[in-house]
Amino acid sequence: MTHADETAAVRAELLRTGRFEEREVRAAQLTRLGGLTNRNWRVEIGGRSLVLRIPGEGTAAYIDRKVEKHNAEVAARAEVNAEVLHFDAASGVMLCAFIEGATMDAARFRDLGAVARAARAFRGMHRWREPFESRFDLFQKMDEYLALLRTLDAPVPEGYEQAQGEARAVRAALERKPAPLAPCHCDPLAENFLDTGDRMVIVDWEYSGMNDPMWDLGDLSVEAAFGPEQDRALLQAYFEGPAPAEAEARMILYKAMCDLLWTLWGVIQHANKNPADDFWAYAVGRFERCRNLMATDGFSRALRTVAG
Repeated sequence: MTHADETAAVRAELLRTGRFEEREVRAAQLTRLGGLTNRNWRVEIGGRSLVLRIPGEGTAAYIDRKVEKHNAEVAARAEVNAEVLHFDAASGVMLCAFIEGATMDAARFRDLGAVARAARAFRGMHRWREPFESRFDLFQKMDEYLALLRTLDAPVPEGYEQAQGEARAVRAALERKPAPLAPCHCDPLAENFLDTGDRMVIVDWEYSGMNDPMWDLGDLSVEAAFGPEQDRALLQAYFEGPAPAEAEARMILYKAMCDLLWTLWGVIQHANKNPADDFWAYAVGRFERCRNLMATDGFSRALRTVAG
């Protein structure tokens, strides 16, 4: 699709929201933003800065847009997400407010103040009074992704089945002592955080659901390449003091399990020929990191702690 075709598609979607007149849409300034699976555009229209999200090809196979709509709106009411102005659950097209702030990455998260702001955003969402509509079940999600890969006739990295077998001990430990579920983002890429300097806003709630809050902390630690000092700062700010040993142990287990899960997600993107990245290399890299962590003494200690 050419740039002209893309911008024409964006203007058509803006008209379909029913929020703007045709003359406003014609005059709107459009800027393409980043995104691994979706097409995101900054839209300057009617004196406001907005973001239009058009879902990527193949995402309907593994994302429930009705659930995302509900959860994104709840997160906005919790003042953790950007304001949602329009969401078409049938197509997945979403229009939300543009947040003025720094898009985070691993380098920006070296600032421990930013780490603390992310922890406070998580805590605000996890303690919010409205539940999300869906449940993010790590192991069920793995099964769903594997089933989808079978329909796509796509291979997984060598040794994946063995690692999945070893993860059964993690599953047993977590199920033996389940944590209370809370509204969680579940896909906290560093780039999904926008830092205003006063607070963190978290965007992109496609994978959100009721989950163990320590998943969010463990996944962010992995995505933003946190070291021990950042992990301590994240836990300290989240718990407003020393973290319970079992919570810290669950976070460590989830650091490995999120890589095991997102390995499959990367293979799906590869099978769908997503041009945004080399997703086979992405999947293999995540899988290797998962295996390396699962081989450490720290992981074994965390498993023993959670298993009791």
